Amino acid sequence: MHFPKLPDWLVYAAAVSALLIVAVGRQERSDAPPPPPPVPGEEGLPLGPASPFDPAIVVQVPAKPEPGSGTAFSVGDDGTWLTARHVVDGCKSAAIVVADGRGVAARITIDPRADAAILTTEGGAPAVPLGLNEPLRRGARAYHPGFPQGHPGEAASRLLGRENLVVHGRGARTEPVLVWAEVGRTDNLKGTLAGLSGAPALDNAGRVIGVTVAESPRRGRIYTTAPETLKTLLGPRRRHGADTAMGEAITTENYGRVADGLRRDLRVAQVVCLGV
Repeated sequence: MHFPKLPDWLVYAAAVSALLIVAVGRQERSDAPPPPPPVPGEEGLPLGPASPFDPAIVVQVPAKPEPGSGTAFSVGDDGTWLTARHVVDGCKSAAIVVADGRGVAARITIDPRADAAILTTEGGAPAVPLGLNEPLRRGARAYHPGFPQGHPGEAASRLLGRENLVVHGRGARTEPVLVWAEVGRTDNLKGTLAGLSGAPALDNAGRVIGVTVAESPRRGRIYTTAPETLKTLLGPRRRHGADTAMGEAITTENYGRVADGLRRDLRVAQVVCLGV
């Protein structure tokens, strides 16, 4: 079979057209690369100040207080402790547990604006250092040593952001809080973290950045007071140099051991409400 010879100009035109198609195709691909993988949750970005436009979580507090227990931690060697307001609000008396069946009476000072309270005892334990001036970043870790379900235990969490805690019922108010995703807890601890209320939220340098005040088990969330809340509450009670002291470094590998040490030294202790 014989094919006619193509004119030279037609061969050249076909070659130029092919080169143009290849060049344009390459240019289109370079201008529209595959999308990069998503960045997880803006981790590492600084956390801005509290705002009334932050998301809200609503909590209903019963009108009548009930006796119970929670966690407290030392912020002053002279016998100054912090806990969550709802642990001792409405109590006729409270005590810091120092041994099985033994406690030290504590005077209660409620913060009317937030879920925090100061307890004062005769004598105290070494203070847990404060980190209330440290910048907060999304994704940062916190560790919560205390007495969940009335027994020694702890949880670990990761900072998600800020929310507003809207309290209905007794002590109605709205306050800024930090919201954390729970990422770990004591082995064999199942269900609620009740009793961990009042525990310190510690950063990876062992410094207090908040008080543990609430949980949302279904969402796996832990809520703590905002650092500015504690700065206002403590005011002149803050010891000189308290915000420059360092605690023991904490990681996801050793936080159980660090928590045991804090409880053994009574720097973190159980608090009980003795009557309402």
